[in-house]
Amino acid sequence: MGFPGTWMTESQSMVYRVVPKCACSTIGQIMFYSDHGRYFDGDIHDATAGIHKWAIEASHAPIENAVRGRQVYAFTCVRNPYARILSSFFDKIAGIQRNGKRYRGNLVPQLAQKYGIKVGSPEDNFDFDQIASFRRFLLFARDTIRWRRPMEPDIHWSAMSGHIGTFIANGGRYNRIFFTEKFNEGMQAVLDDVTTPVAVDVNAVPKFNESEGHGPKRLHKVSDYFDDLSRHLIWEIYRKDFQLFKYDFDDPDNKLPKSEVDLDEVHAKLSA
Repeated sequence: MGFPGTWMTESQSMVYRVVPKCACSTIGQIMFYSDHGRYFDGDIHDATAGIHKWAIEASHAPIENAVRGRQVYAFTCVRNPYARILSSFFDKIAGIQRNGKRYRGNLVPQLAQKYGIKVGSPEDNFDFDQIASFRRFLLFARDTIRWRRPMEPDIHWSAMSGHIGTFIANGGRYNRIFFTEKFNEGMQAVLDDVTTPVAVDVNAVPKFNESEGHGPKRLHKVSDYFDDLSRHLIWEIYRKDFQLFKYDFDDPDNKLPKSEVDLDEVHAKLSA
């Protein structure tokens, strides 16, 4: 299986397991900058040079050797599951993508037909019932993850533990897992632990948010989107994420983790 979703600096200063919707654009740009002294011109997900990615054939051997040999510092970043699934909905379902089109072509019309989801459009200023549509999307997300229908689960709403676990199961080990909610602190800790060709000032890094400004703004606080059924579904889908990454299931409005991640626990529980 190898190491899908894994990026590494060309200098082999650090290796990163991408978790979608967890500041991956910013992390990738920081990695690129730390080697080249400039940011990639465009979306870092589109970069095919200047950074090793598992999706690039020529990067397979360097990444595999680095990860299995455990000579390169490995890290990843996680996010509160409530906020992450909301972000996935507003970006990938309700929003317009960078190419000016809907995500995955006919996905939104399919959701409108099968789940009754309405997301509005730029023409009507995205006028729709955000809470009702999000809850219906959550049913769809659960169906894709639990039964793989009406489609395979998408990487943007698949559990973080699933993404992070493939790296461990194939022979990798993380040196650090930090929180999107404490991004500067966590990313600085990574940079403090490695030696890079170019120094990076985390506080000076611009925000790289590919979805910003292309869809509706969230109108309500997080807890308003999650009634009893929604929270039951969230626990069904993301139980491991809450437990391993120490987020507060009982209070959707508490975005911060309750404690630091226990790396030994993560490796023990995701190694199979």
